Amino acid sequence: MPSFAEAGVSPRTLAALSAQGITEPVQVQAEAIPALLAGRDVVMEAQTGSGKTLAYLIPLVEKLPRGGAGPRAMIVTPTRELAMQVEKVLRTLSTGLRTTVLYGGVGYATQRLALKHGVDVVVGTPGRIIDMLGQGKLSLSRIQYLVLDEADEMLDAGFAPSVEKILGLTYEPQTVLASATMPTWVTRMVEKHTHDPVQVRLESNHADLLEHGMLRVERDLKLQTLSRLLRRHSGSAIVFGRTKHGVKKLNHSLRQMGHNSVELQGDLSQLTRDRAMDSFRAGRSQILVATNVAARGIDVDNVGLVVNFELPDSAQWLTHRVGRTARMGELGRALTFVTPEDEPAWVKLSREGAPKIRELDTKRLLDEGSWHYQEGRPMQAHSNGARVVNRSRGRRWAPRRTR
Repeated sequence: MPSFAEAGVSPRTLAALSAQGITEPVQVQAEAIPALLAGRDVVMEAQTGSGKTLAYLIPLVEKLPRGGAGPRAMIVTPTRELAMQVEKVLRTLSTGLRTTVLYGGVGYATQRLALKHGVDVVVGTPGRIIDMLGQGKLSLSRIQYLVLDEADEMLDAGFAPSVEKILGLTYEPQTVLASATMPTWVTRMVEKHTHDPVQVRLESNHADLLEHGMLRVERDLKLQTLSRLLRRHSGSAIVFGRTKHGVKKLNHSLRQMGHNSVELQGDLSQLTRDRAMDSFRAGRSQILVATNVAARGIDVDNVGLVVNFELPDSAQWLTHRVGRTARMGELGRALTFVTPEDEPAWVKLSREGAPKIRELDTKRLLDEGSWHYQEGRPMQAHSNGARVVNRSRGRRWAPRRTR
């Protein structure tokens, strides 16, 4: 694996990386950076937390001259939180590039002022980018470097019209598509929007670090079961619901039951969303109750548990949800609730490629905190020693490893 210097990264960027304790590229960076510096389009498919953001930001910083006219690079993301996170990482590279973040849920004044004063890099969500284009505040005619982060969602039905419009207003930029999942239907979109791209696909080791179990539970016992599980779990947890209203109601119920939880869903103002994420990241709140808005790209360290309180609409969303734990070499757990009413939806997810997960003994999990499987055969230990299985007592976790 080449070093950053061998890949062609400049001393200035090397110093910025070193200041953050980053001295060697991870695999996705080692494969993508040389191709991007050479001007190639790149499609990156790699698990959450694998280093994709720096893999496309480092070449952006290296290739983009300072102080040109109009924005010359654009990064499009599906959520406001991811847009702000990407821009924050970009600023750590000490580039001197002028950046702005465009997203909805807040007023226009600050974003318009930034565009008026001139920016080199725009990071934003499709809706607000389209708004600024419609108002004549933004031009994409000089975009040389374009990134679609979480590309499969960007090119799916919900975002596709806006993203297609944005792409149509650029002129043959170098293009990067990055995501943890690239379903087969994305292939035709890749062919349409890239030119002879370099494909960077990394095999995920997420399954080696993740323990994912199913809990079959009656619908009227779901909340009580969730509350008991969260009291058993001493660390941070993300609980996923399906709708904005459902997440709001669930968070309210958990708080009434004495849990220190916050919610993240699309009906909240940007200030409220920011406060919720700040509280969760800082550990002031142990539980984040969220819609799929928190399933992609959000970088929160040491999330020990993900709970699918309600099933997602697709197998890809299940992958992104459980990708919030077992990151950066840490062990993690995920629990998926399935009620009798959920059976048809679970069968559909399984047909779409959802992973096979084994049913847990709910009573023993709630009473003892141990992960026993219904058929009495705990999953085998991994050869790397990260997990320990006691066949008489079920799955136990080794102490958390330090980075």
